[in-house]
Amino acid sequence: MKMVYIRCEVIAMAISKKVKALLLEMDKKQSDLMEVLDMSSKQSLSNKFTNERWSAEDLVKIADYCGCKLAFILPSGERIAIDIEET
Repeated sequence: MKMVYIRCEVIAMAISKKVKALLLEMDKKQSDLMEVLDMSSKQSLSNKFTNERWSAEDLVKIADYCGCKLAFILPSGERIAIDIEET
């Protein structure tokens, strides 16, 4: 499993921008997220990006699609991954 760290100078980078950066880094298409997230319309996906409406389950599915894991990183550096089966 590849670990991808997305660094940004802006502290409060929007989740949508991070999702787009991850997709770009992993050479994945934003249009494929409709299927990954079980969505029926492009407008629904567009609304998620525009309105910052991401659930933990969405983010876990996106991470899985990109071959990554969504995780909490503790101050000690220990990682607690959230698997798709747990959502």
